Amino acid sequence: MNRPAISAEGLEASAEGLEAIETASVDELRAVQLERLRWTVRHAYENVPHYRTALDAAGTHPDDIHALSDLPKLPFTTKDDLRSNYPYGMFAVPAERVARVHASSGTTGRPTIVGYTRDDLETWAGVVARSIRAAGGRPGDRLHNAYGYGLFTGGLGLHAGAERLGCAVIPVSGGMTGRQVLLIRDLRPDIITVTPSYMLALIDEMERQGVDPRSTSLRVGIFGAEPWTEEMRREVEGRLGIDAVDIYGLSEIVGPGVAQECAETKDGLHLWEDHFYPEIVDPVTGETLPDGREGELVLTTLTRQAMPVLRYRTRDLTRLLPGTARPMRRIARISGRTDDMIILRGVNLFPTQIEELLLGTDELAPHFQCVLTRRGALDGLTVRVERRGAVAAGPVATAAGERVRALIKNTIGVSVEVEVVEPGGIERSAGKMRRVIDERPAR
Repeated sequence: MNRPAISAEGLEASAEGLEAIETASVDELRAVQLERLRWTVRHAYENVPHYRTALDAAGTHPDDIHALSDLPKLPFTTKDDLRSNYPYGMFAVPAERVARVHASSGTTGRPTIVGYTRDDLETWAGVVARSIRAAGGRPGDRLHNAYGYGLFTGGLGLHAGAERLGCAVIPVSGGMTGRQVLLIRDLRPDIITVTPSYMLALIDEMERQGVDPRSTSLRVGIFGAEPWTEEMRREVEGRLGIDAVDIYGLSEIVGPGVAQECAETKDGLHLWEDHFYPEIVDPVTGETLPDGREGELVLTTLTRQAMPVLRYRTRDLTRLLPGTARPMRRIARISGRTDDMIILRGVNLFPTQIEELLLGTDELAPHFQCVLTRRGALDGLTVRVERRGAVAAGPVATAAGERVRALIKNTIGVSVEVEVVEPGGIERSAGKMRRVIDERPAR
């Protein structure tokens, strides 16, 4: 089944080099979305047994989709749905049309398998190229790609998009931190793509080697794959002397390139709505919430051939906001994930809240983990955090930990312990940082 044309007819590219759809009116964009949504629902219904069963159970037929407001008639898709149809049950095209397969890590069960046709790969490269350009990248730039290559979508996704834009890619992947610093110093890249937590590890390694981080050639950092805060942006920009911008994606939808923060505004991530339709729902009830309300992000693919996805519950908590640098709506920076939320003695908290407080404490580094324990019937939380290298162990570091403990009590409303450890005492990860460690025994 052929999908609707990718380009919106009657729209011309802007003089600034933006794609036509990036400057389209809202009415033009909504018309494109509706056409593609109707195609997607029919494609899924006719070619994916799971969706035919789910739509029939919901009493919805593809012919019932007449407007974007009909989207809530469709059932949600969850990670469990993808896992229960492992490995290829969610694919909507024959095996010979699948050009590539990616997968999630599968650390909490079976991995989720994602397939792409050649057209899907072209679309993916296009939205990543659009994202890099929005971040400030331009043809001819050198891009140091420190995302992992392989089944994880980050490395290959950023690589293809950078090449599409016309960048020279340095495919370093993750790990070998000392060698990464050498390559940044010698190959003089303009852009780095990496997780924010690993960027901090690279900055620390530069300083350990006697390299001034602000002396490098880097001018743009595109950071994603894990939640991070405005305080983290200020930390990275201040120490590295670059523009730090956010990219958003998830393997179940396409990979990186679902949404991108624009360098000129840095005010949230413009979601590429011509390919991915967003909703915000109440994470408990599933009720659709109006723009501006925080809730769980739900995404529907509009152009994917190999694996269309209807109303995927991402577990990411954010808000939908009006467009600024582009007419497409923005999502606010991800505040946390429903599966990362810590419920401690009736209080909900997220690692990003801890990060925000730590980054306001000069004596402590933004390398931390939240360790859950249980003593008797009561759950406890210890925040393990490194002191900065210039701060000696002893009273100064201890006092900083006590200030953070008091801040958490006063701002979040829960009592925790804070353990200040030596620099390098928190594990580093070249991929997603593991912020929450649950050491509680099973009940």
